[in-house]
Amino acid sequence: MRRILIVVLCLMVPLGAGMWEARAATEKRAAEEGVALKADKLLAEPFADAKQVGAIAKGDALTILDRKGGWYRVKSSAGQGWVRMLSVRRGEAGKSNAAKDVAVLSTGRVGTGQIVSTTGVRGLSEAELKAARYDEKELKKAESFGVSKKDASQFAEKGGLLARGFNYLPENRGRP
Repeated sequence: MRRILIVVLCLMVPLGAGMWEARAATEKRAAEEGVALKADKLLAEPFADAKQVGAIAKGDALTILDRKGGWYRVKSSAGQGWVRMLSVRRGEAGKSNAAKDVAVLSTGRVGTGQIVSTTGVRGLSEAELKAARYDEKELKKAESFGVSKKDASQFAEKGGLLARGFNYLPENRGRP
């Protein structure tokens, strides 16, 4: 029994070391330069109500270490912590191409691969988003919650809401 335990331990040590090295290599590879777009809190965890561990100022140079949902784990002169993605621009500080920045903002495409990224999606995992399929029944259910312009106007009038201009979609629109 003792020999088996020794053999198992001897096999686990190199396996654990290999996994540690692979993780460290992945983290090293994932590091990317960034710059703070605005002053924000550095948090201990990627949650809005997490403990504050520091702060970044607008224009601070950052190293992006990891990403989780709509958050980046960053390292700065002020320390290390999690910050909202919307507070960080990827790329080197001081190197900006205004035309490219406008194009990125208008298309949602970022990075060298021009991959579309979205923030603010709640309740859906990446796997669920990738597995999403057209479902006519669910679409009809969602459309059932719509109201006519007349009904919306009457509701607003009852509630004392002010009218705002809004272009409604045509009633009969084609389906893909």
